[in-house]
Amino acid sequence: MDVVVFGATGTIGRAIVQEALKRKHEVTAVVRNPASLELEHERLHVATADILDPATVAEAVRGHEEVISAFGPAAGRENDLVRAAESLLEGLQAAGLQRLLVVGGAGSLKTESGEWLMDSPGFPEKFRPLAEAHGHAYEIYSGSALDYTYISPPATIRPGRRTGQFRIGLDRLVVDENGDSSISVDDFAVAVVDELEEGNFSRNRFTVGY
Repeated sequence: MDVVVFGATGTIGRAIVQEALKRKHEVTAVVRNPASLELEHERLHVATADILDPATVAEAVRGHEEVISAFGPAAGRENDLVRAAESLLEGLQAAGLQRLLVVGGAGSLKTESGEWLMDSPGFPEKFRPLAEAHGHAYEIYSGSALDYTYISPPATIRPGRRTGQFRIGLDRLVVDENGDSSISVDDFAVAVVDELEEGNFSRNRFTVGY
């Protein structure tokens, strides 16, 4: 498969690129500064674009099959998630692409009590602007005509080994027997590339966790 990855220099984006390459896909990493991508591979290509500029998005994705966005905004620029959603929709439409996988946020997942994670006791207030921006971006994707899949991480995503073993949920947080909701970065990347290959959640959202 020929896939474009935005946010390829971030922790999650880099793991997705590596997982996709491991599975023999052709990957085009879209970056603002090519020097920031410290990966080399015979099936890895680099394109320069600004995810907030629909014209450069269209140019970067044109001719490819599928697009993954692992874009994460800088601190204090959380609303760029909303701008990126609007730009991706416009850019993909201009390029004639329909399939988009988005690495989203966990804040708008429901807890066992039925409330959003961002509204639950103990949710860090400093992360609320980011969680709200992810929620607004999700509304944009779900209200679009694109064949999107929105992939929410669990409450905690951190470095760890790749096991390929995790559980899948829809709009409810996946927790273990101790009430923890977590996954390693590498296993989250496995879930994203699984969806790229299998397309089980077309025009839907899902989440994962141990």
